[in-house]
Amino acid sequence: MEAEIILHVDGSRRALTIDTRTTLLDALRDRLGVYSPKKGCDHGQCGACTVLLNGRRVNSCLVFAVAQDGAEVVTAAGLAEGGNLHPVQQAFLDQDAFQCGYCTPGQVCSAVGMLAEADAAQPSYVTEGFRPEDSPAAADLDDEEIRERMSGNLCRCGAYVNIVAAVRQAAAGGSGA
Repeated sequence: MEAEIILHVDGSRRALTIDTRTTLLDALRDRLGVYSPKKGCDHGQCGACTVLLNGRRVNSCLVFAVAQDGAEVVTAAGLAEGGNLHPVQQAFLDQDAFQCGYCTPGQVCSAVGMLAEADAAQPSYVTEGFRPEDSPAAADLDDEEIRERMSGNLCRCGAYVNIVAAVRQAAAGGSGA
């Protein structure tokens, strides 16, 4: 069975007809030619496919595209504005937070989403007391909190030290090493 849907991807309205079993990841890559989200495990375990869906980070391999009709999808490629990198993208460059780069688009989108979650006082597993009022703002995240909040994104190269440093820099609004 097929369905017609509209997705707003990186600021562009995109109409497509898809099989109702198509994942958002496959719709983006195979139907729309948006290659920033990567297909890693295809089981929601690695985070390489992470995108921002209506402002929240999701593993795009786990959601059906047909259920996202009308949704706003932002990939790592759509974060930059006016020729300027997003602060998280810049921090990843400044901190050399990648090696092969395969996981980087998912890491970047996850970092953007988790910083928004922290700013909204959403606690993580390691947040003291598990109460929103105790949850740190993005600027107050320590390394343990960053590691926990980014734990759904794996890096086969092991660039975690630099990824944490990049997220810390972006959270603090910093601009370099």
